[in-house]
Amino acid sequence: MATEKIEKKPSLSQKELKLRARAKNKKPKFIRAESWKYDRFSVSWRRPRGLDNKIRRKIKGWPAGVSVGYKGPKIARGLHPSGYREVLVNNVQELSIVDPSTQAIRIAHTVGKRKRGLIIAEAKKLNVKILNIKVLAEAEKKEEAAEVEEEQTQTEEVAEEKVVTNEEKKPKKKEKKEKAPTKTKPEAKKGVEKQ
Repeated sequence: MATEKIEKKPSLSQKELKLRARAKNKKPKFIRAESWKYDRFSVSWRRPRGLDNKIRRKIKGWPAGVSVGYKGPKIARGLHPSGYREVLVNNVQELSIVDPSTQAIRIAHTVGKRKRGLIIAEAKKLNVKILNIKVLAEAEKKEEAAEVEEEQTQTEEVAEEKVVTNEEKKPKKKEKKEKAPTKTKPEAKKGVEKQ
């Protein structure tokens, strides 16, 4: 029997998540007006602003438009799909406010590498879930790959410079100049006949 890590979701929010899922099933898919008619329109929702627009006027038989009545349940609003409430963190001091049983942190994108490392270390100590750790890890891998690539290009440039300097140092062999065949003077000039 293999031991697998089962991620624990807060038990309090399971009910809220189910309620939100049930409400979402009843909600229609909001599509852009006349996106079925024109290929240049994407299906993603855009607010209709036209004077005669049927969706804006809520004409019977036309697709539903976005309105406040389709809002999700109040208790489930702001919940992350994992079941935690999100808290945006900019520094280590803000971690002291977070409740690890119901809240999870999202590290702000403006936080630098050094501070981010401190926040991650402190969050692991406090057993706080970090929602964007995978994204951060991928970004760091990309940065490292870019650095490695840059180093390789620099070493290649240095190697090319060495090759060029070695070629310059070698004495150039003098090539023998081939003498062009000398032109012979014409024996007879115009007007003077050969005897």
